[in-house]
Amino acid sequence: MMKPADLPDMLPVFPLPGALLLPRSRLPLHIFEPRYLQMLDDTLKTPQRLIGMVQPDAGRDGSAKRLHAIGCAGRVTQFSETEDGRYMITLSGMSRFRIRTEIEGFTPYRRCEVSWSGFERDLGRGEQDTGFDRGRFLGLLKRFFAAQQLSTDWDTLTEADDELLINSLSMLLDFDPEDKQALLEAPCLATRRETLVTLIEFALRGGNNEETLQ
Repeated sequence: MMKPADLPDMLPVFPLPGALLLPRSRLPLHIFEPRYLQMLDDTLKTPQRLIGMVQPDAGRDGSAKRLHAIGCAGRVTQFSETEDGRYMITLSGMSRFRIRTEIEGFTPYRRCEVSWSGFERDLGRGEQDTGFDRGRFLGLLKRFFAAQQLSTDWDTLTEADDELLINSLSMLLDFDPEDKQALLEAPCLATRRETLVTLIEFALRGGNNEETLQ
């Protein structure tokens, strides 16, 4: 298990809209752009093998260069190369971080100085959600999947522990990047679950402001 002292002060960052990584979760990625192939090559030479996933923050000016302040670092735990030089990798979420400043120059990909302060719990054991009403949540989820014409293995969802269920859905469901950022920044699992429920209910209402479905 990685310790706080193992975490570096600098990270290569991968700004990918809508791609959410959470601690103790896994994110598969397809790497094919030359700058990110270089990033992967450089990352595999480091002892931690960490890449920071972060959401671009268009802001009011619509600039693609802005980044949200909080991201999540993942360790490259699996990778395979295709015949045409692309890579399929898996990042295992380690800890969230806060960007202090971006480092200019020297690499074709972006790098940032980061702080891990405030996210010490991310490196610990999985979280529990003592207020989780699983039956009600799964009922809401079934309505959402039916409305979106999605299919899933309901037995697997039913048997998954609280953190795996909430985090997996947060990562996989198709929400806007700003909504994904809200899920990332949730201070605890219960808050993330509440945010997820709000987003699902909002989608079921067709994005209007009618009262919550019961």
